[in-house]
Amino acid sequence: MSKTLPLVACVCLSVACWMPAAAADDPLVGKQVETFSLVDFHGRPHALADYDDKPVIALVFLGTECPLARLYASKLTALAREYAERGVILLGIDSNVHDTPTKLAAYANAFHIDFPLLIDQGNALADRLGATRTPEVFVLDAKRVVRYHGRIDDQFIVGAPRDVARHRELAAALDALLENKEVALPSTDFTGCLIAKVRRVEPHGDVTYSGQVAAIVNRHCVECHREGELAPFALASYDEVVPWAATIREVVEDQRMPPWFADPRYGTFTNDCSMSDADRDTLFTWIDNGCPEGDPKQLPPAPTFTAGWRMGEPDVVYQMNESYEVPAEGVVDYQYFTVGPKLEKDFWVSVAEARPGNPQVVHHVVLFAMPPGEANTPADQAQQRGQMIGVYAPGMNPWRYPPGTAMKIEAGSRLVIQMHYTPNGTAQSDRSYVGLKLLEPSEVQEEVRYGMVVDAAFEIPPHADNHEVVARKMFLRDVYLLNLFPHMHYRGKSFKYEAEFPDGRREVILNVPRYDFNWQLRYDLAQPVFLPRGTRLICTAHFDNSEGNPLNPDPSAAVRFGLQSWEEMLVGYYTTIRAPAGEKTARSE
Repeated sequence: MSKTLPLVACVCLSVACWMPAAAADDPLVGKQVETFSLVDFHGRPHALADYDDKPVIALVFLGTECPLARLYASKLTALAREYAERGVILLGIDSNVHDTPTKLAAYANAFHIDFPLLIDQGNALADRLGATRTPEVFVLDAKRVVRYHGRIDDQFIVGAPRDVARHRELAAALDALLENKEVALPSTDFTGCLIAKVRRVEPHGDVTYSGQVAAIVNRHCVECHREGELAPFALASYDEVVPWAATIREVVEDQRMPPWFADPRYGTFTNDCSMSDADRDTLFTWIDNGCPEGDPKQLPPAPTFTAGWRMGEPDVVYQMNESYEVPAEGVVDYQYFTVGPKLEKDFWVSVAEARPGNPQVVHHVVLFAMPPGEANTPADQAQQRGQMIGVYAPGMNPWRYPPGTAMKIEAGSRLVIQMHYTPNGTAQSDRSYVGLKLLEPSEVQEEVRYGMVVDAAFEIPPHADNHEVVARKMFLRDVYLLNLFPHMHYRGKSFKYEAEFPDGRREVILNVPRYDFNWQLRYDLAQPVFLPRGTRLICTAHFDNSEGNPLNPDPSAAVRFGLQSWEEMLVGYYTTIRAPAGEKTARSE
């Protein structure tokens, strides 16, 4: 794994909900805002006219469950306090139909918000202003004319969060107006969750939640979007799904949800979570028809899960021995925690699932086994010297192996958890853990072996928008390939695995034409691929180091291999099992 800049831990949906809105020729700038009156979550009224003595007012649209609004909550509180001394008032506006006063109160308490949080009943104010997302900012001058519309700053943008903001557009707009100057940048692109507005279409039609849509949501969403899981909101019932209908349509239409990036022309995978065209059409029809509920008696059985786990109940759990205190801001170096004593016997792992104790600040969790010969090696060398057993990262499923196969952890090994923390603006505490399902030695038919195809000697030129790097590895014995896990950093553009057989044939096993660093996916082959001795596994990656890549930390830099996210990696992880001597499959003939 790599060291990244701050990223929402529940990226499973945080990134999915964020979408940039255009700022060019913004018609909302220059618009005069008439007075309005809203109540806060205590029921107290607040009218715009109540603040006639304020030279500048900032209206910020917020949502209690929007990951980006949660990330910015503490920053907004600090900004509100800073500018209050100069006469500025910041008003938080919540227009989401599903955000109750109780939810707003919990949001305020969680982030110590002391500026007013107002309820925009029926999203009337949002419609008057043209607000569409959270967080979205409108700065009003003394005549209550909009002089700035856009984002708070550029720290958290789609797929490219930074440790600190490079540009503080909201603060710059406030400063300019307080100094009686024109705002230099009156409009900016902004990202955020769609405001869940009141439905204007009367529910109608034969496609209903109970009849068709619940089954689709159960198949594609509920595993992550349920109470106690890692996604930031639940989608397990009609009342939970309807407020997010517009966002669901947007992210499914853009193919950002469900997160799956394999080219469908190559390979079949057991963990393929992509949505079929038929399911998409049904979902869109339901949303367009006003989200009719239908007869609850038609609801399909709800999927069952083990609380706290996606793999089911583990046989053994390894947890950090103590909590780690994550600071509110800054970049936290990787932290390493030895868990449990050295193993007294061989472990045969059939399933591994790493879990963040505090998803708000955990980017990834990796369990390494330091084998007996490395058992006294410092823990911080686990990534270079250890055996990777299980990983949590955005989008990662539990690591499962075919029946009768398992990965061996030798007796005498020491287990180390590597943690990557991403501060979110408030001090947090975390104690993450990893669960394993084990087989008895007598149950193991084949040992799973972990490997990687690596090129560590490349250099990506400055401003190159499609730089190719190729890495190869030859197999010296017959094996079956089980799964693939491509890994690059922010400049990663595409990644392809090919098998070059001894007779010269080449076959694409996995193609990821649109690599996304924010989603770390492993692709589990539905049918293991036979690779005879002498086969080369070829990994071809393309990198975009140009100004056109919004994730690019520095287009002017020549980029080489390194663990930091502003450096790059080309690693094609994989696992195999031994193939019996002389065995062939139809694919190899």
